[in-house]
Amino acid sequence: MSSEVRARVRPPSPTPSSSYPSRFPPRPHDQLDADERKALAKSGSLKHSQHAFGGLRLSSAEWKLLAAVVVVALFVRLHHLSWPTSVVFDEVHFGKFAGKYILTRYYVDVHPPLAKLLITFMAVLGGFDASFDFKDIGRLYPSNVPYVLMRSLPAILGVGVVPLSYLTLRGLDCRPITALLGALFITFENGLITQSRLILLDSPLIFFTALTIFLWVGFTNENHQQPFTEDWWLWLTLTGLSLGAVSSCKWVGLFTVTTVGLATIKQLWDLLGDLRVSPRLWMKHFLARALCLIVLPIMVYMAVFEIHFLVLQNSGDGDGFMSPEFQHTLKGKGMQDTWADVALGSEVTLRHVNTQGGYLHSHDHTYPTGSKQQQITLYPHRDSNNNWRIIHAQKEGDPDRDYATEPITYVTPGMVVRFEHVSTSKRLHSHDMRPPVSEVDFQNEVSGYGFPGFIGDANDNWIVEIEHGSNRDKHSHKRVRTIRTVFRLRHALQGCYLFSHKVKLPDWGYEQQEVTCNKNAVKENSLWYIETNSHPQLGPDSDKVNYHLPGFLGKFWELQKVMWITNAGLTERHSFDSRPSSWLTLKRGINFWVRDHRQIYLLGNPFIWWLSSSAIFMYVAARGIIILRAKRQYKDLNNSIVLKYDQICGFLTIGWFIHYFPFFLMARQLFLHHYFPALYFAILLFCAVFDLAASAFKSRIRLQMAGVLIVIAVWTWYHFSALVYGGQWTKGKCENAKWLRTWDFSCGDFPASYSDYKNFPLVSDPPAPAPTTAAVVPDGGAHGKPQAVGGADDPANNADAAPPAAQTESVINQVEPGRNVFQDKVDQKQSIASMSAAEGGVKKGPDGEPVPQGPPPLDEVVSVSKPGDPVAEKAANQAVKPPPPLPKNELKDMSTAEPEQQPQGKAQVKEAVPEAKAEAKAEQKPAVAGDGAAAAEEEKVRKELFPDAAR
Repeated sequence: MSSEVRARVRPPSPTPSSSYPSRFPPRPHDQLDADERKALAKSGSLKHSQHAFGGLRLSSAEWKLLAAVVVVALFVRLHHLSWPTSVVFDEVHFGKFAGKYILTRYYVDVHPPLAKLLITFMAVLGGFDASFDFKDIGRLYPSNVPYVLMRSLPAILGVGVVPLSYLTLRGLDCRPITALLGALFITFENGLITQSRLILLDSPLIFFTALTIFLWVGFTNENHQQPFTEDWWLWLTLTGLSLGAVSSCKWVGLFTVTTVGLATIKQLWDLLGDLRVSPRLWMKHFLARALCLIVLPIMVYMAVFEIHFLVLQNSGDGDGFMSPEFQHTLKGKGMQDTWADVALGSEVTLRHVNTQGGYLHSHDHTYPTGSKQQQITLYPHRDSNNNWRIIHAQKEGDPDRDYATEPITYVTPGMVVRFEHVSTSKRLHSHDMRPPVSEVDFQNEVSGYGFPGFIGDANDNWIVEIEHGSNRDKHSHKRVRTIRTVFRLRHALQGCYLFSHKVKLPDWGYEQQEVTCNKNAVKENSLWYIETNSHPQLGPDSDKVNYHLPGFLGKFWELQKVMWITNAGLTERHSFDSRPSSWLTLKRGINFWVRDHRQIYLLGNPFIWWLSSSAIFMYVAARGIIILRAKRQYKDLNNSIVLKYDQICGFLTIGWFIHYFPFFLMARQLFLHHYFPALYFAILLFCAVFDLAASAFKSRIRLQMAGVLIVIAVWTWYHFSALVYGGQWTKGKCENAKWLRTWDFSCGDFPASYSDYKNFPLVSDPPAPAPTTAAVVPDGGAHGKPQAVGGADDPANNADAAPPAAQTESVINQVEPGRNVFQDKVDQKQSIASMSAAEGGVKKGPDGEPVPQGPPPLDEVVSVSKPGDPVAEKAANQAVKPPPPLPKNELKDMSTAEPEQQPQGKAQVKEAVPEAKAEAKAEQKPAVAGDGAAAAEEEKVRKELFPDAAR
């Protein structure tokens, strides 16, 4: 072996002072384009201007041109923004969310709250008092609903995407004519226009996506010029803020975070190979990017949720999604301290652990089949029918026990106990009989059984098995303690466990959750704990407990998990959903709204759409050819022009891929609008390809080429504009516009000629202002079906989701454990029932008895179910009737966005049914009892928030 040391042969790196002022290297004379050759012939040399802010070298003429384009975009986006004058598409969700923010009522949605908070801000500026509930698609807006102002926010943000696209292309060193082409393509893209003219979240999402990419391009230009300057820090910080904003609109914004993250990794990798950059300087680059692009976006994201929590302080229809600890941080859900020790004779409420904490419940109604004994259910709201008394397993001949005077006996593991329903005196009972819904061999029916003078039998006996206690309470492992001890109840004879799961009873069970005794019970679904407890021998000095309320981080993390589980559970097919493979060819759109022989149908500009898709394949094919030629020792990337456009197109293609490919991995419902962020990258990519293809031509020819493309794009926009603006159209033009057979907009709703519109009455005048006494529609009742208002992505329509935790009190009062603060309202409902009975309005069965209509439901105010009074129930149910549904020929659209939720289980989440079906079903049901009280409470809150409107 030679002892000589071989020195590494490497050309010296250029000194920092010799770095070129552009992000791309200077080109030799034989690689210049037509404009540069012309400039070289005139002056004899190519002069590089001084570095501009963010690499943007725009002349005054360009700024004027950009201003003109923005004016055009304003006209296109804001033209006749007040039409339609009725609720369109998923305005039913996001308009309603604004009302919930104004009333400070807690709700749950699958999307982060930033875009909804911005819409709420516009609603507050317009004086919206949340009296309109946005419940139905096609419902006319009252004059006091500032829907135009609320629509203007997405519209203005949609306009903002236009100059951002221009500046991004210029920052990528594309020519002005190319940037103009991209800006006009964004301006006249029909799908982006349609989405930005409604109260929807996609326009804010796309705006912050475009803003993030523009800021990142500006930072990259500054980084190539000189790092760690004031401008460098400014662009980097703004990029981080924008990353936080885009993530706070929709989780799709995380794809934008990934795009910038990969570009950052490439930058750091290149710096690592630069010998001019010392390890200390490289670490400085790394920490600066970590601070601004990781820490700062997370802080913005969490700050948005902090605002969300601060605004939504009161109990609402989203409570049922959250844990009991979370719920008790809301006003109206707080609970006073309750006694810790559970003993024989304690009056308790039992809560299920795994299905969002429903209460073990019973009411004076029987199963229609099987034993026909009293129903036992799981019910998500506080109610006096949730109260049970723990008693000993009495045998024949045993004397009655007085738990108020005899020595107290705590409930311990292995103890055999019985549970007596306080309201009906029935005992929790099970026997070898199949339940009415889950009719399988390993499931037994659970019922309420007993009558006066009967001490019960062995089928009433349950054995307590403690599963675990709390680390905060050492006694909770040895005996049952309120809240702290989780236990199972095993039937003494059958060996099955008291069990509940995401199965709802039919109408005869008021769609409450089924409770069975399961011999093969999944442990998580057979766990229970006691929430409230009282005993005659427990005094003020006895130990008391309450929920350990989570702080911001605990609430934040829990909500993220709920959003993830709910979003992943939206898997059922929808009539207008589509898969990612169909998006590139614009195979079909989404029907938003049909009324008055007009239609709004989400469909992209086919010309722009197909050009952008072709650009993807062109670049991939060209890159493949370059790779193959490199194998044959061709040095194509040594050409500075090829290198420049490879970097531009590569970055945009990666952005498109990251915003597109993950949807192939999702089993949930997907729709055309999910492709819009990727479409933005595809349009910019086509412009970059155009810039490369036109570089060999003179500027006049390039202008002509761009002009032809712009004219075709504008004509295509106009050709389909009736579907964008809900304007007049004819059946013949509609049929001719179906370039693809899969485009399923309804041509049968359009007349044969424009003159026929004179014969059609136009329902466009807004109705009178909605009365301020109107209550927010309760999403659930004690025994009534939740009022479903969601669309295809709305777990509110999920048949397997537990009903939301309705409010059991006003936002002012505090509910005490085990006590109904609204008991005094029962007498009022009974007096109404008496009047109804006197008028003969109660149906009677063959035996002459009133037909039971179900106990009065629990809404946001009333929390009493008083069984055994069908007259009162009937009268209360007839007190308020829902409005009749719209005619089918006036409402043919179905909502598809990601909407307000109903609770989902931890173990399984199923997709929601389409909103139109759920709405129709809800409208066929009578209004739930207690709506009058709910309206009164709602009016009280609204008067406090809007004293001027109340006057």
